[in-house]
Amino acid sequence: MPPAAPRVLSLIPPMTQLNTPYPSTAYLTGFLRSRGVDAVQADLSLELVLALFSAEGLDALHAVVTALPAERRSETLATFEREFHRYRQTVPRVINFLQGRDPTLAHRIAGRGWLPEGPRFRSLDNYVAEDGEDPLAWAFGALGLHDRARHLATLHLNDLADVLRDAVDPRFEFVRYAERLAMSQPSFDPLAQALAADPNLIDRTLQALTRQALERHRPGVVLLSVPFPGAVYGALRIAQAVKAHDPATVVVLGGGFVNTELRELAEPRVFDVVDYVTLDAGERPLLALLEHLQGKRSRQRLVRTFLRDVGDGSDAGQVRYVNFVEPDIHFDDVGTPTWDGLPTERYLSLLDLLNPMHRLWSDGRWNKLTVAHGCYWKQCSFCDVSLDYISRYDAASATTLVDRIEAVIAETGQTGFHFVDEAAPPKALKALADELLQRRLPITWWGNIRFEKTFTPALCERLADSGCIAVTGGLEVASDRLLKLMKKGVTVDQVARVTHAFSQAGVLVHAYLMYGFPTQTVQDTVDALEYVRQLFEAGCIQSGFFHRFTCTVHSPVGREPEAYGVTLQPLPPGAFAKNDIGFTDPTGTDHDAMGRALKKAVYNYMHGIGLEQDVRRWFDVRVPKPTVRRDRIERALREGMNG
Repeated sequence: MPPAAPRVLSLIPPMTQLNTPYPSTAYLTGFLRSRGVDAVQADLSLELVLALFSAEGLDALHAVVTALPAERRSETLATFEREFHRYRQTVPRVINFLQGRDPTLAHRIAGRGWLPEGPRFRSLDNYVAEDGEDPLAWAFGALGLHDRARHLATLHLNDLADVLRDAVDPRFEFVRYAERLAMSQPSFDPLAQALAADPNLIDRTLQALTRQALERHRPGVVLLSVPFPGAVYGALRIAQAVKAHDPATVVVLGGGFVNTELRELAEPRVFDVVDYVTLDAGERPLLALLEHLQGKRSRQRLVRTFLRDVGDGSDAGQVRYVNFVEPDIHFDDVGTPTWDGLPTERYLSLLDLLNPMHRLWSDGRWNKLTVAHGCYWKQCSFCDVSLDYISRYDAASATTLVDRIEAVIAETGQTGFHFVDEAAPPKALKALADELLQRRLPITWWGNIRFEKTFTPALCERLADSGCIAVTGGLEVASDRLLKLMKKGVTVDQVARVTHAFSQAGVLVHAYLMYGFPTQTVQDTVDALEYVRQLFEAGCIQSGFFHRFTCTVHSPVGREPEAYGVTLQPLPPGAFAKNDIGFTDPTGTDHDAMGRALKKAVYNYMHGIGLEQDVRRWFDVRVPKPTVRRDRIERALREGMNG
């Protein structure tokens, strides 16, 4: 008689998000339970932060700080040591406040006399009015007490994160923890050295939390979902702890980082702490692996799985990729994600930025769902269009999607949803809105879209009526020439009309912006910033973020560089991660200098500053005058109304 399927524990490693669970384990746990598997989950990213930012955690941190030599004492550490007793007293109550458990504490926090204020509070100086009034009055007015307090409480935690960084681990971040050890890192050596080092306070805390999770759940299989490079080090530290606790426990690595960067994995040392590494959508590979562990399937019939060969043959110790081709699970059949086992009441609603759109990423407990698997457009030349998470488009019906929404609400009691699709299709969103309105199901939702003309004013109103409060989308470089080269399928005028329609419907709009795309000149960059300025000025967008273009080996630019006028640089040899690839652009534009100006400008635009001024003021190098008319967006909007 074959053994029963082992209990599966899915873990979220540090660091991901603090305000809401990363959705991968919720999807996997829900799917596995729908197939009769005993599946549980835990968020060690959240648990690590809560342990570090507790009275006991601060005691341990204080011991580290006081043991440091004087020359290591930064201003941040000096403030922490001087105000330690206040930090120890306030932090547990601040955590409770950010979890929504102690709302009346807002009065003490907002009064600016209760919290110790370290260097992070200097950011408030940016908001001081000329007449010396309250520096946060412009953002919160007289009545925004709770939000004001949450912003100050967030600065308080950021000060403590800086203490951890200065005293314990310079790689510590709330989101991108030690990401340089893994991001496009061809050699495993930096990670191997870090993992071989004596555990620091953060490592020891994570190890203890891992042991507690193992003792609580007693799994036979541990799944580590690694969405970003900033979660790899934490995941492998967890894997070490699992193997130290019980070497027989099977450890499986998967997730977004694996799917993009480890597709050619050949590094045997990864398998010192991990047994299997799976690619792409996890449902089918996990079913095959569980059958293998039960003796129902040979290793040769695993699906999209890396493993290290064992035995005495010539291949012993080598990494092998096994892919017995089977169809993936249809998106309609992946089941409803479950947050059972995740402490939804303990997540922290932070307020880093005061912009009303930008705050959504860190503020509030959002149930994360997808409307569809993959991208219906899948043509953008900067995107990984050759990979499964983009190329395999598979949508669920609106009926199925709203059934899932109702089930999630019944389980969590939360009616806020963030649809995390690569780009949710207009047709599917309309069907979703119609179904929500037909069932009279009141939810609040936001998600990612393409700014295509199908989003008419009428459709935007319909989406708003169904609960849509915000959309995010890629404008990338506001240049029709470069948008065409990118194969975005949109124009600047079209983006202006669509974003304006959403804004008129009361829906906030965030634009993803890009610089450094192949053949982008200084003039292109200045003109793009002028377009962005006008979009803010016209109220089309309320938030934006500029990121530097990165060429990946899976994108059209990386696969056909000659079509984009660039030459790829040779990849360094290595058996670990492979994703980003350098390139030479004959235009020779200093994109570092451009990026500094673009980021400074959009940060100010989000706060309503400098919208009337010449965009050249943001650059610290000489740049040409914009060739774009200052009323270009206004004219596009008028023409759209007349057309």
